[in-house]
Amino acid sequence: MEQRELQLLVENISVELFGKPFKHIASFNPRLRSTGGRYLLGTHNIEINKKYLDELGEEELIGIIKHELCHYHLHLEGKGYQHRDQEFKSLLKKVGAPRFCTQLPGKKGRSSSKKILLYQCTKCQLSYQRRKSIDTSRYVCGKCKGKLMKVKEVILEKQ
Repeated sequence: MEQRELQLLVENISVELFGKPFKHIASFNPRLRSTGGRYLLGTHNIEINKKYLDELGEEELIGIIKHELCHYHLHLEGKGYQHRDQEFKSLLKKVGAPRFCTQLPGKKGRSSSKKILLYQCTKCQLSYQRRKSIDTSRYVCGKCKGKLMKVKEVILEKQ
């Protein structure tokens, strides 16, 4: 799909589902990595991640376009266009747009695995679980002020 085809698709979806024209530019942005698309508040343009079309197909692309058009039309009307706004949520439902896009295959997301670090005090044997690593030369046990030692690192896979 070329830029011109994307522009026509966005314009058609806007008129069919929202009953309003899309008067700005829709384009593919190859720099987008973690999102399917974005609506730019300053220019009112919409940028789409082409990888979603290539890897997940046109149906996913149309869902992303609907989502971005919800931001677009609500912002231009001066209504709540942010993800947390009730007007945005209800318009998403009305047009059948997804709230979030599907994760790209083979892409590790933040929620795909969880790392837990286990530390233990060498003096009183108190255990600590942390998500971020601790500088054991700087921090000590909160109970007895003993030296901390890293015991192990556990990676939990979410399904």
